Amino acid sequence: MNHRALLATPLFVLACCCLQDAAAQPPDRKQGVCFVLYTVQDSVLKLTAQLYPLGDSDSRVVALETQQASNWTRLATAQVREKAYSFPQGAKSWTAHFRVPGWNEEIDIPFRVVCLDGAEVYAGKIRGNRHDKNEIVVAAFSCNSNADTRLKPDLIRNVKAIDADLLFFAGDQVYTHRDHLSDWLRFGEQFGDVTRDRPTVVITDDHDVGQGNLWGAGGRPTKHERSGGYVMPAAHVKEVEWAQTSHLPDPYDATPIKQGIGVYYTRLNVGGIDFAILEDRKFKSGPDEVLPRGIRNRMRLEQAELWDPPSAELLGQRQLDFLDNWSADWRDAAMKCVLSQTVFACPHTNGTIDGRTAPSTDTDTNGWPRTGRDRALAAMRKGAAFHVCGDLHLANVIHHGITDWGDAAYSFATPAIVNYFPRVWRPNVDPQIKLAGGLPFAGSYYDGFGNRMTVHAYANPEFGIPNYKYVVDANAPLRGADGFGVVRFDKTTRQITMECWPRLADVTDPQARQHDGWPITIGQYDNDARKPIAWLPELRVTGMTDAVVQVVSERTGEIVYTRRMKGQAFRPPVFAQDVYTVRVGEQPDRMRSAQGLTPASVSSPAEPIPFAF
Repeated sequence: MNHRALLATPLFVLACCCLQDAAAQPPDRKQGVCFVLYTVQDSVLKLTAQLYPLGDSDSRVVALETQQASNWTRLATAQVREKAYSFPQGAKSWTAHFRVPGWNEEIDIPFRVVCLDGAEVYAGKIRGNRHDKNEIVVAAFSCNSNADTRLKPDLIRNVKAIDADLLFFAGDQVYTHRDHLSDWLRFGEQFGDVTRDRPTVVITDDHDVGQGNLWGAGGRPTKHERSGGYVMPAAHVKEVEWAQTSHLPDPYDATPIKQGIGVYYTRLNVGGIDFAILEDRKFKSGPDEVLPRGIRNRMRLEQAELWDPPSAELLGQRQLDFLDNWSADWRDAAMKCVLSQTVFACPHTNGTIDGRTAPSTDTDTNGWPRTGRDRALAAMRKGAAFHVCGDLHLANVIHHGITDWGDAAYSFATPAIVNYFPRVWRPNVDPQIKLAGGLPFAGSYYDGFGNRMTVHAYANPEFGIPNYKYVVDANAPLRGADGFGVVRFDKTTRQITMECWPRLADVTDPQARQHDGWPITIGQYDNDARKPIAWLPELRVTGMTDAVVQVVSERTGEIVYTRRMKGQAFRPPVFAQDVYTVRVGEQPDRMRSAQGLTPASVSSPAEPIPFAF
């Protein structure tokens, strides 16, 4: 989000120290590996080690070794990447990347990265991907502002306490626009103690690539952010994305975009939770490129359709195709979740921070453009996918609607790690539907672009304080509404629980408070809450439990939805009068079909359909 005023403050100027060329470093400079990031998908380990800058005479060969019993085995070596950032002069990538196929995902495997001819060793553990574990826990973060550059021992302590199975950093890990390397090393010093022993998803947002806002427009160069494109040189963007995302699983479609900038949208399965990793900004249209000139800078507009020109892109067709494919593919998956930069709505209000004001029309959110937003949610809904994101500096839980209230996914936007640039939800309009017993402004609203959103929770910072400024305050940890999110996926009950913790809270303390409105628990299929008009005959499965069910329209050939049933009986709901094919079993090669099925009311005595395996 746009923090230009923030970037001009003396605090930021002081924080933007330039890392000089390695040859000019003093003798006591830090050496070796700063931190590592890794994932494992389809038995392929990808690990990137971020090194401190090397001296002219230092070895550029780095080794990856694993331990069995008391013996260490060298798996691979890598040459240190020394491609240059555009800023500051002399800053280089200093990464070592490893890709190891045939990885044993079932067990924990200690590893170490050896560099500087053995003088420096960095150790960690590749966690086994335990599909037999009932609860998978995700710790989620975003917006690591330079307003607090210290280490984050409170966050490290809490991640270890909840024993997170996956770490997710949703963007803005770095805020110093012209010195990515030094900020990135600081990020690693803050979080490396937990990334060394658990898989980590990191995705880049606007500040990471050196912009206040980003509408990527397919990668084209630009001088003006709102026109769409990248302000920084393509070489710089590529180095940022390499440093932060090269450890992610291989992209779904690795074809570069304009200027040769790469892509990283992909999937990752952790313990049976199947994550789709998106790039919200990369293909998105610039508002000044597609909006009528007269409304580009207006905050409200009665004719909502003028905000939604046909040419406006959000995720782009490539990522929509990926979502359709991912939503239909349930191999080794019990539940699905989308990870992205920001929420598919515009859930904050304009104006003064302590007053009630109109819903915003901030085109930097995924509430704009509306048609692109609806297409993304429709693709996610086919797999009943939950959504986790960040970016807003306003933690919230929203149940999205496309044609009706709450007929699509739930989303959880986690709080900023450092909420220096706060936002608020204090609308000056009444909700269409008020949530009983909820927070004062909880309920169903239209956002500024006309999107349906049911706001279940929000974490407004504490305002009304004279000369408010951000501090990390142990005596008032809720004051800045910062912190981190926890998502618990229960594969036995198929429930999803969202927790929203303030900075400095101790999650092990029974008296510790979450932000008001949390925790929140939903069911897996609350993420596809379309109202059925009828049902197909009951499916009865023998020889298999929790089979995959896929419903296909025979008229259009479109997959209506794919989901994993619970138990051995399921009556599929449908949302239109049509003729359907149902596929049942385990993908890819243990699926059986029944064709020519027509819907009936829930009370109709339709003959069950047996599927024997």
